[in-house]
Amino acid sequence: MTGTLAGKAAIAGIGATEFSKDSGRTELRLATEAVKAALDDAGLAPSDVDGMVTFTMDSNDEIEIARSVGIGELTFFSRIHHGGGAACGTVHQAAMAIATGVAEVVVCYRALNGRSWSRFGAGVQRRQPIPNADGVHYGWLVPFGLLTPAQWVAMFAQRYMHVYGASSVDLGAVAVADRRHAANNPSAWFYEQPITIEDHQASRWIVEPLHLLDCCQESDGAVAMVVTSVERARDLRQPAAVIAAAAQGAGPDQESMTSYYRDDMTGLPEMGVVARQLWAQSGLGPEDVRTAVLYDHFTPFVLVQLEEFGFCDRGEAKDFIAGGAIEIGGRLPVNTNGGQLGEAYVHGMNGISEGVRQVRGTSVNQVGGDGAVLVTAGTGVPTSGLILTSDN
Repeated sequence: MTGTLAGKAAIAGIGATEFSKDSGRTELRLATEAVKAALDDAGLAPSDVDGMVTFTMDSNDEIEIARSVGIGELTFFSRIHHGGGAACGTVHQAAMAIATGVAEVVVCYRALNGRSWSRFGAGVQRRQPIPNADGVHYGWLVPFGLLTPAQWVAMFAQRYMHVYGASSVDLGAVAVADRRHAANNPSAWFYEQPITIEDHQASRWIVEPLHLLDCCQESDGAVAMVVTSVERARDLRQPAAVIAAAAQGAGPDQESMTSYYRDDMTGLPEMGVVARQLWAQSGLGPEDVRTAVLYDHFTPFVLVQLEEFGFCDRGEAKDFIAGGAIEIGGRLPVNTNGGQLGEAYVHGMNGISEGVRQVRGTSVNQVGGDGAVLVTAGTGVPTSGLILTSDN
């Protein structure tokens, strides 16, 4: 497994719409705007694209965007399942296509009106009672009142906090860090709106132990990126963000957001699968990472990801993040764009863009040094991750 993808492909362009609560346009238009912006950023024409990857949850068929933007023949197209777990998986698929010669320029994208068209976090209670695999899965949860992502994560968080002694204040440290970073980011919904730990503690309960400020936003917007070979990227408009490693992972006895029946429900084994692959492919370790963009739809899972990637031992994330350690100037700045708590919730794709900006040196919260950037995708589901480095 070692080395087959390492250094073969790069992210050469990134693009996004504004992030809002009411975009006023269709998801197709959002997607085409983001794809066009990413191509412009790379200095490529639509006719250069021969591959496209998105989420199974995206409402926009590849061919619809291709016609709208002016992309011609496609030799590769793919979709990744499991919601936010697909984010880095789209780039993983694109990198494999580039490395194997299946495609030369691949666009990855995600667009959603996650606030104005429907409340993305509203839950699954309106699902039709159909006896397919999803229906059976939700049949074990919905009758007991476990309807929403916040409720699913709260179950996990209660157990994690009980076993390791973490507190709501520890969760709040993640929210404070994200909002501090978002306050410096003009693209963030919460630009110039930092919070204190007192604000976090005073925010209303959603479902204990999660306060409102432990939960990510519902957002309208779209993000796209262009993946090509490292060699071709060198001749394009922007510095290449080299894909030093890319991986997907699902753990034993995996469920979607509700893996309560494992022997231990205080970890994220699926992220551990991703972590081991990323370190093996890249030849790097936690000590080589200067900043990380960790999927933060809910604060507890940020702590657990730090443990799964080996930045600290099991149960020690609360101590690792103490004293501003994950803020700018700390030992490992996390989510320097503000994350999904502070910038926007676009299923983690905006986190990949921030990883690219950190490699380029153009982030509004730039972290110094030339170390690697870690980016992760959705937690609690089969997931994915990336390690990005500069081309030097």
